[in-house]
Amino acid sequence: MMNKEVVDITIIGGGPTGLFASFYAGMREMSVKIIDSLPQLGGQLIELYPDKYIYDVGGFPKILAKDFVANLVTQAHYAKPEIHLGETALSAMRDGDHFILKTDKGTHLTRTILLTAGIGAFQPRKIGLKEEVLFEGTSLHYSIKDLNLFEGQNILVCGGGDSAVDWALMLENIAKSVTLVHRRERFTAHETSVNQLMESKVDVKTSLTVKAIEGEEGKVQEVTLAAKDGSEQKLSVDHVIVNYGNISSLGPLKEWGLEMDRNSIIVNSRMETNIEGIYAAGDVTTYDGKVKLIAVGLGEAPIAVNHAKAYVDPKARLQPLHSTSVFG
Repeated sequence: MMNKEVVDITIIGGGPTGLFASFYAGMREMSVKIIDSLPQLGGQLIELYPDKYIYDVGGFPKILAKDFVANLVTQAHYAKPEIHLGETALSAMRDGDHFILKTDKGTHLTRTILLTAGIGAFQPRKIGLKEEVLFEGTSLHYSIKDLNLFEGQNILVCGGGDSAVDWALMLENIAKSVTLVHRRERFTAHETSVNQLMESKVDVKTSLTVKAIEGEEGKVQEVTLAAKDGSEQKLSVDHVIVNYGNISSLGPLKEWGLEMDRNSIIVNSRMETNIEGIYAAGDVTTYDGKVKLIAVGLGEAPIAVNHAKAYVDPKARLQPLHSTSVFG
């Protein structure tokens, strides 16, 4: 299907950065299109962590991911974007003053492109046990979409990052018991979260790995933990939550000729890639001093949009008036 209308900016990625970019492009009176390979807006927050609290966004001491995304979606609609979900961007080719953007479902015409693809397509990193498949989807989880499932249950959380620590703390007063096991002595989660963990009722076990999972009819019953010295201990658990991060790939974007550093797109201070008219923002980008946080992506989105606006309309003001300015 060919979309003949040429829009000012097409945002590839419907996570927080892409959604805020849509809103801001509307503020700059740009026509907007959003394309995302997932079936819903919100990116990883909705796909993996809808009931997890977010702590690193200004104005919200804490907010559930699903509520944060709902606010962003409402805000994004200010631009009246044309939204295409379940659609994967394949290639982009310059044709005069616009790009021909091809996806697995059609062709789109756009003057600029903003890549906000996060970590790209992702799959959860698994424990690596052959018996995992027997329990996946019933009592072994890589994401949590309903906390009520764990009420009154014995839970084992695996991992040492923010997601693992946050889930353990959130389940502390819901589950019957929560054990967190980490293969290392030190955690990679934020210091405040780790301190809260150590002061909580969560049973924290470090320098241990999951060696075996046993159970019947898709229900975990026992987990064996192993130390480096060969010693083992067994835990009776009802559910195992694995937070070892994700294996990600930018897929077709890697074939666009973009300058890359590993799995990230290199941008300058204007959020410009090495291809004129293509910008990037959020976790998909890298530059000297880059910090990958939602709050950072929300700041990069207006930078990219403002420069895209100036690219589309050279007469436009690069530095717009603030939203709090009084217009006469």
